[in-house]
Amino acid sequence: MTQTNYYDVTNWPIGNPYTDIGEVINSIISDIKTRQTDIDSNDGGKPGAVIYLPPADYHLKTQIIIDISFLKIVGSGHGFTSSSIRFNVPEEEWPNLHELWPGGSRILNELSYDSNDLEHQNAAFYVHRTGSPRISSVEFSNFCIDGLHFISDGSSEPNVENTYVNGKTGIYIADAQDSFKISGMGLVYLEHGLIVYNADALTIHDNFIAECGNCIELRGWGQASKVTDNLIGAGFKGYSIYSENFAQILISSNNIFPRGKSSIHLNSVTRSLISNNILHSFYPGMVILENDSSENLITANHFLRDREPWIPMQIHDNGLLDTFGLLAIHGNNNSIIGNHFSEIIDSEYIKPKNEKPVIIHVLSGSKNYISNNNCVAKAANTESGDSAFAAQVDSLLQVTKQDPLAMLSVVIDDLSNENTVLDSGTDIQIILDKQKNALRATPIII
Repeated sequence: MTQTNYYDVTNWPIGNPYTDIGEVINSIISDIKTRQTDIDSNDGGKPGAVIYLPPADYHLKTQIIIDISFLKIVGSGHGFTSSSIRFNVPEEEWPNLHELWPGGSRILNELSYDSNDLEHQNAAFYVHRTGSPRISSVEFSNFCIDGLHFISDGSSEPNVENTYVNGKTGIYIADAQDSFKISGMGLVYLEHGLIVYNADALTIHDNFIAECGNCIELRGWGQASKVTDNLIGAGFKGYSIYSENFAQILISSNNIFPRGKSSIHLNSVTRSLISNNILHSFYPGMVILENDSSENLITANHFLRDREPWIPMQIHDNGLLDTFGLLAIHGNNNSIIGNHFSEIIDSEYIKPKNEKPVIIHVLSGSKNYISNNNCVAKAANTESGDSAFAAQVDSLLQVTKQDPLAMLSVVIDDLSNENTVLDSGTDIQIILDKQKNALRATPIII
C-alpha cells in the first residue's frame, strides 16, 4: 500500500533536490495542500506529512515556505563538524584533512544576501501562517543546515570567516504557533540559527547549534516551552540562548560553549527555570536577567569563566567589564540557589585593571534570594595555543598549582533592597547595604 503522506526528496519528480532542495520541498508542500483539502472527514481531514532527506548535500537556492500544520522534515544525521576550526587552519593544510564540510543530511543555505533584505528573507526555512487555529506540530529533525561562509563586516578581523555575519538564518518561525519541535538538528555558520516568534509549548531538544552568530532566539512572547539537552555555542557578537517576554520556560541540561556574548539572556522573562546547565564563557555577562525578569529559579548550574586560549579569537570580547558580573540581575523575587561558579583567569586579564571580578551582581531589584552558591576564583596559569581543541582542553583540566584570585561573590547595588544573601561568600566577598538587605556570610576557618 502506497504511503501517500511520506515523501522522499530524492524520488520526487519535480526539481532536483541536489541543486535546489527549496524547489523540491515547496513542490511537495504544494502537493500536500492540494490533496489534503477537507478539514472534517471521518473525524479527521489533514494529517500532514513527512518529508525525508537521505544523507547527502542539498543546495538551497529557493527559500522553503511552510504554511501547513502536522509536517515533519527529517533526515538521517545532523552532520555537524567545526567549520571554524577548518577556516582557521592554513589553507595549504586542507588537503590533509579528513573532511572539509559538515555532512549527514545537509542543506546548504546559498540564498544571496543583501544588507537591505528583510531578516526573514535569507532563512532556509520560513514558517509563516496567520489565522485560526495557530499553525501546529511542525517538526524539524536530524539534519544539518549550513550557512557555508561568513562575510566581511567592515571590522579589523583579519579572517572574514570569523565575523559571524552573513545575514543567513536556519529556521525562521514568524507567527504564533503551538507544539513545534526542533530536535537532533545541526546548525552551523549561520548569523541566526533559530528564530522563533510567539511560541507556545515549543520543544528545542538535543540539537547541536554552534559557530552561529546567534543560536536560539525566542522573540515576541511565549509560554510553557523548553530548551533542553542541547549543545550550543554562539559567536562573540550574539546570544547562545535569548528569550523575551516569556513565562514558564525550562532551560535545562544544556552544555553551552564559550564565545557567545552571553550564554543565557532573559529579557522580561518570568516564572521560569534555569537548571542543571554547564555554562562556559570567555567573558562576563554569562547569564543576564534584564527588564524586570522576576520570580525565576536559577539552580544547580555550573558556571566557568576563563580566558580565550585560542590565538585567532583572542582579539575579541563582548565589551563587558568584569565588574558587571557573571550573573547579572535586573528583577525581583528571583531565587539563585546552589550554583557553582568558577572564575579561573590571571589578574592581568581582568578589566578594569586592579578591580575584583564580580560573580553575582544584582543591579536593580528587590526580594531576590541568593543562597548556598559556591564561588571559586583562581589564577589560571595557562598558555595560549593554535589548536582550538587542545588549547581549550588543557585550560579546562588545569586545577593544580593555582593561586587564589581576589573576587566579589555577591554585589547588591544601592538601587536594590530587601534582598537576602545566605552562605554565598565570606563577609569581605560581599558588598551590600546591610540596612536594606539581609546577609548571612559563609563562615571562614580561622
